[in-house]
Amino acid sequence: MPDRILNGKHIAILATNGFESSELRDPLKALTDAGATTRIVSLPDTAGAIRPWSAEGWGEEIAVDATVDEQSPDAFDALVLPGGVANPDLLRMNDDAVSFVRHFFEKSKPVAAICHGPWMLAEADVARGRKLTSYPSIRTDLKNAGANWVDQEVVVDQGLVTSRSPDDMPAFLDKLLEEVGEGVHAGQHA
Repeated sequence: MPDRILNGKHIAILATNGFESSELRDPLKALTDAGATTRIVSLPDTAGAIRPWSAEGWGEEIAVDATVDEQSPDAFDALVLPGGVANPDLLRMNDDAVSFVRHFFEKSKPVAAICHGPWMLAEADVARGRKLTSYPSIRTDLKNAGANWVDQEVVVDQGLVTSRSPDDMPAFLDKLLEEVGEGVHAGQHA
């Protein structure tokens, strides 16, 4: 994609403590480099900053711009859902976070989810009938939510971009930028 192709686009990255660092930081950088305005949206109890978790322990925190109870999803053109095991597990227990995700599907806006991030799609009841991928350990959860789960590097289904893990990041970022650039997708639905 040419530089600054996403000028004027506003992207929410929904995350809380326990996110996979590269799955938040790499999309944040790619979107910003392409000209988008990004905001980290989190839960009220992590309003100041959130931290990634890895086998090495807690990583360097990143500032939170807003919380789901104070930020309207109408302000955004697209949504990114990073993975990490704890991050989506905590998010899916918060009704405001689930409603925030569902809104993007109701408005046919692009959504990108990687690794364990698609757990939020199951919780928001937007996976039914959608072709997608994820980290293999949540495959059964997504199938039970009605998704057509496949084991592929990246899957695009009408504005919904999914990938399996940080190993798939280059393909994930390419499709993320492409789908955000295309904007609203009539086939993206709740």
